[in-house]
Amino acid sequence: MAPTPIETKAMLHDLPTPEPESPFPRSRKPYRFSTLCATVDNPDMKDQYGSSSVPIYQTATFKGVGNEYDYTRSGNPTRTHLQHHIAKISSAAHAFTVSSGMAALDVILRLLKPGDEVIAGDDLYGGTNRLLSYIRKHVGVIVHHIDTTNPENLHSYVHPTKTAMVLLESPTNPLLKIVDLATISKDVKEIAPGALIVVDNTMMSPYLQRPLEHGADIVYDSATKYLSGHHDLMAGVVTCNREDVAKQIAFTINSVGNALTPIDSFLLLRGIKTLALRMDRQEATAQLVAEYLWNLGFHVNYPGLPDHPQRDVHLRIADGNGAVLSFETGNKELSERIVAATRLWGISVSFGAVNSLISMPCVMSHASIDAATRAARGLPEDLIRLCVGIEDPQDLVSDLEHALVEAGAVELNAAQNKYVRVPDPDALSRAVHDLDLDSGKQELEWLVSAPGKVILFGEHAVVHGVTAIAASVDLRCYGLTSPRTDDKLSVHFTDIDNFYHEWDVQSLPWDSVTPVPVGGEHPEELDQRLIDALSSTTLAELGEEKNAARAASLAFLYLYMILAKGDRRPALNFTARSTLPVGAGLGSSASFSTCGAAAMLLVHRRISIPPSPPSTVTHTHHEGRRAIPHDIAEEANRWAFVAEKILHGNPSGVDNSVSVFGGALGYTRAGFGRDGGMEGIQGFKSLRFLLTNSKVPRDTKKLVAGVGEKKANEPELVNGILKSIQGISDEARRALADPELPRDALISALNTLIKENHDYLVTLGVSHPALETIRETTQTPFGLYTKLTGAGGGGCAVTLIPDDFKDGDLQTLIDGLIRQGFEPYLTSVGGSGLGILSPFPEHRTQGSDPHRSRQEAGQVTPPETPNPEIAEGYEKQSEFNPLRPSFEASVTTDLPQWAASLGRWLYV
Repeated sequence: MAPTPIETKAMLHDLPTPEPESPFPRSRKPYRFSTLCATVDNPDMKDQYGSSSVPIYQTATFKGVGNEYDYTRSGNPTRTHLQHHIAKISSAAHAFTVSSGMAALDVILRLLKPGDEVIAGDDLYGGTNRLLSYIRKHVGVIVHHIDTTNPENLHSYVHPTKTAMVLLESPTNPLLKIVDLATISKDVKEIAPGALIVVDNTMMSPYLQRPLEHGADIVYDSATKYLSGHHDLMAGVVTCNREDVAKQIAFTINSVGNALTPIDSFLLLRGIKTLALRMDRQEATAQLVAEYLWNLGFHVNYPGLPDHPQRDVHLRIADGNGAVLSFETGNKELSERIVAATRLWGISVSFGAVNSLISMPCVMSHASIDAATRAARGLPEDLIRLCVGIEDPQDLVSDLEHALVEAGAVELNAAQNKYVRVPDPDALSRAVHDLDLDSGKQELEWLVSAPGKVILFGEHAVVHGVTAIAASVDLRCYGLTSPRTDDKLSVHFTDIDNFYHEWDVQSLPWDSVTPVPVGGEHPEELDQRLIDALSSTTLAELGEEKNAARAASLAFLYLYMILAKGDRRPALNFTARSTLPVGAGLGSSASFSTCGAAAMLLVHRRISIPPSPPSTVTHTHHEGRRAIPHDIAEEANRWAFVAEKILHGNPSGVDNSVSVFGGALGYTRAGFGRDGGMEGIQGFKSLRFLLTNSKVPRDTKKLVAGVGEKKANEPELVNGILKSIQGISDEARRALADPELPRDALISALNTLIKENHDYLVTLGVSHPALETIRETTQTPFGLYTKLTGAGGGGCAVTLIPDDFKDGDLQTLIDGLIRQGFEPYLTSVGGSGLGILSPFPEHRTQGSDPHRSRQEAGQVTPPETPNPEIAEGYEKQSEFNPLRPSFEASVTTDLPQWAASLGRWLYV
C-alpha cells in the first residue's frame, strides 16, 4: 500500500547535509526536508564575518584577474549560495537560477535544433504552449501535444532518433491531471535513449515532488510561485544531474544574460527558508476547500480527493497534494459571478503566494490558447482555479461560501439546515446536447460547403510580385460525410467521372502515419512516408487514367489518417459535389480541399460548432453569417492548405484562404521589394458577375513560362505593364474597401479597371480567341466589360453585371453565349466563405426529406440508384432523414436550393 502524503513527508530525505563543525567524530543522521530548507550553508563558501544571512553582493563586476568571480552575468556569490541551496533540496547535482519560469523553459528549449521532435502534454500552462508554438513556427521543431496521463499514449510518438525531448507537468495546470513521471521516463529511455525528459515542477515544488528521483533529466520551476512564496520577485530554476546538460545550460545562461540578479537571489533564498512551513499550511487548507466544494456536488479537480482518477500514481511519485485545485460550475456566467463575489480570494493569475487567489483560466492564464484548442483538450470555459494561501482556513471557506451564495450557486436548505447546490435549469438540455454531438456510439452526417474564387485583378503579374485581388464566388463545392457501420471508408467524387471507391479502415497504412495532436499544426513539409505508403498500397490499383480521382483520394485519405485521434477511426463515406466548373480556373480544387479539411476536422472532433443561443435570447437574424468563429476558420484554412499542397505541390494559399474566409483579399508574393502576404479587404461589397467558361483547356505552366520569357526578352515593356497592373490592383482595393464610394461610382471605376487590366494581359500574350469572343459578345450591344481570369489561355472570363442591368437583357446574353458553345454562370462575388449545416435540431427541417427531385413528380417506378453502394453499410442518423441519397441524386443546378432547404447554415 502506497504511503499517505503525511507519512511520506515524515520520512528522511537522503540529501546532502552540511556536517557541523564539531570536535566529536560522531556523524549525524540526514536532516529532514524542512530543516534543509531553513539551513543555508555552503561549506565551500564560508562568510569572512560569519554572517547568519547570505550577503547581497550587489555589484556588476569583481576586481582582480583569474578569480572565481569577474562579472555578475557569469557568476555572483549570492546567486551561487542560492543555487547550491536549491540543488541540495532538489536531489540535484546542478542548479541554475534565471529571471523567470518562462526564461528557464526558454533556456531548456535552446537545447533543441531544427527537425527535432518534442512530445508535450495537452494540459500545459498557457505560456508554455505559447513558447512551444513559437519554436514550432520559427525554429523548425516539431511538437506533438498528447494526453500524457496514459504512458502508452506516448509510444506511437516516440522515435528512436527524432524524439529529442519529452515535456511533462504533474499535476497539470489547471486540470490537475497526474502524469506517471517514473513510467514515462523509463519507457521513453528504452525507445529513445537520447531524449531528454523535462518536467515543470512548479505546481509541487521540491518539497512535495522531486522528478529527478523518478528519471527526469531536467526539472524547472517558476520560483515566482512556491519557492519564493510572496509574489515579490520573478525567478526561474533549472536543475539537473547530467554534467553535459549542465554545461550547455550554463553556457546559454551566460551567453544570453538572463541569470537571476543578486537582490532577487537574496529574496528567493529568504523565501525558500519557509517553503515547508508555508506548504504545510497551504496544502492542509486546500484539502479542506476541495472537500467543501466536493461535498456540495461540484466537479473538483484535486489529487487529494478519493475520486481523483490518478490518485494512486500521484501517491507513488509525490509527497503531498499541493495547494492548487479547480472546479467546474457547469455555467460560465455563474463562474464569473462567483469569482467577482469573493473578497479574500484575490482575482489574479499565478499561484504559490501566501495570499489566496482565484481565477478563470480560459479568460486569464490560458487565454492565449485559442477556444477551439481549449475545447479539444477538454478545458472547460466555466473552470475556476483556486490557489490557496496561508490565511485562516475558516475565513477562506467562509468567503468562498458567501461568493457562492451571492452568485446563486448554492442556497440554504431549511430542512437540512445547510447550504446545498442550486440545480442548473439548463444542465439537462446541455447534457442531452453533448450526448447527441459527442457520443462515441453515434456519428453525425456533416454537410459542408465552400465557395470558389475568381481573380479580379493582377493575374499573371502576381508571379512577378504584383498584388492580385481575389474574391469568393457564390458557386460552391459541397462535401457530405455519412457514417457507415461496416468498418469501411469510401469516397464518391461525382465531378470526377462519378468516381467511387472504398477501403477497409484497418487496412490503411496506419503504421506510416505520424498523427498531429489536437491543437497542433502540420509541419511545413508533407509526411512523405505516409504519401508513399498510400500511393504504393491503398491507391496502387488506380491507373493513370484515374489520375484526378487518385489525387483527390490521396488528399482525403491523408487528412483522414493524420487527423485521427488515437484508435478512434470512424467508418464513413465522403461525397463531394460542385456547382463550380472543374478545371476552369475558379478555385474548384481549393473549395474541394476546404470541404475535405472541414469535414475531417468535424468527423475527428477537432473543431466544435458554437452552441445554439438560448431560446430566450432575441437577436438579429444574420442568416448564419459570421456564425463560425475565426479560430475555427483558421484551423480549417491550415488543413485546407495541406490538402492543396498534396494536390498542387507549392500553392500560394490564396485560393484556400478565399474559400475559407470568403469576401475578398489582396495577395502579394514576397521577394520583389514589397511586403508579401495576404490582406483581407474590409467592407467588400458583394457584386454580380457573369462567369463564362470557354471550355478551352489551359496549360498554366506554359502560359506562366511564356510571360517570364517575354519579360526576359522585353524587360522594359513587361516591367511597365507590371507596374501599371500594380496600380490597377491598388486602385481596385481602395475602391472596394471605400464605404463612402457610391455604388454607381464603384461599378464605373471597376469597369474601367477591368478593361485596362484585360488589355495589358492581351499584350502579355495570355488571352485566347475564345476569350476574346466572349468579351466582344458582352460588349456589343450590351455595353458590359469583361476580362479573362486566372491563367488565361482558355478557362473563364468574368463580366461585371451592373445593378440596373435588365433581366431580359441578361437572359438574352446568357442564351447567346450558350449558343456559341460557352457555359455562363450568373453568380455573386465576395460572399460568405466556409459553411457548415447546423447539427442542432432547432435549426433543421424536421420530418420527411425536404427535397423532391424533378423525377419524383408522377413517378411510379423507383429511380435508379446512382451507386448501388449507397445503401450498403449505411447508418441512419436519428432526428433527421439521411442526406446522402438525396444529395447524390439531386441535379447539380438544384444543389444550392436543396442545401438551403435543409435548415440553418453557419458561415465564416
